[in-house]
Amino acid sequence: MAEKTTAFDHPDARAATAGPGPHRDRISLRDHVVAADIGAFQSERGQDQRLRFNMAVELAPQPGGARDDVDAILSYDVLTGAVAGALAAERFDLLEALAERVAARVLAEPAAERIFLRIEKLDRGPGALGVEIVRDKADVAQAGARPAVAPVVRLVPADFADLPGKGAQVLVPALPALARPEAATALAARRIALLEIGQAAWAIASHSDRLTVVASRTEMDWALAQGLTVVWAPEKMVMDTPGAPEAVGDGLPLARWLADQLGAAGVIVHASATTP
Repeated sequence: MAEKTTAFDHPDARAATAGPGPHRDRISLRDHVVAADIGAFQSERGQDQRLRFNMAVELAPQPGGARDDVDAILSYDVLTGAVAGALAAERFDLLEALAERVAARVLAEPAAERIFLRIEKLDRGPGALGVEIVRDKADVAQAGARPAVAPVVRLVPADFADLPGKGAQVLVPALPALARPEAATALAARRIALLEIGQAAWAIASHSDRLTVVASRTEMDWALAQGLTVVWAPEKMVMDTPGAPEAVGDGLPLARWLADQLGAAGVIVHASATTP
């Protein structure tokens, strides 16, 4: 416990609590503040708030000791780049999820062995609200131990009831041809359409226990690895991922975007799923 509580302290404080034996070199990033759209509450969406990152990264031993060679060390740019990359890849509801993504990016580097990471929100109250995690390469390897799956993405009618063949597949319901409430803004119209596709996903999945509805990329990866056929409820992924299609259309723009995200083997459009 002492090691975790002193992870961000001055080296003298850490040395006082360290036991005998070899100790790893560390590099650190302190008080790195960025603005990001993050939070589970609707009031937090679309509102950037400041996040403060502190991290200390233990390094793998270098044969012969440290060298004055920038190509032989873990660059500080890796730490700031892990923060920027994680925030650019998707929108997060929780600091805990963001911390996991940042840690995984840092630990993907060969020189990084373990990371102590603290993330704090600075604009949600009179003090700083945050989370601290400690991860090492074994944690990341275990979390990522899923077989690579290249699924087929199928755009299907909203009333689709025919179970596809075997293999890794993701069904994307087309936008139902129904009257929908009028919306005063493009954002509201987009969310209404995404919710209607999500409702169609649940209706389609009800026809077979081989079908499972998923809303997040993590759920999708797990379900495909288990050999399940996925029916996608797209609202969460589309709204939380920078670069997702603004135009829902009949559902085909979503299917094409998802196929690109998954590295899919292809997109199959079923008859009557989309207009000519």
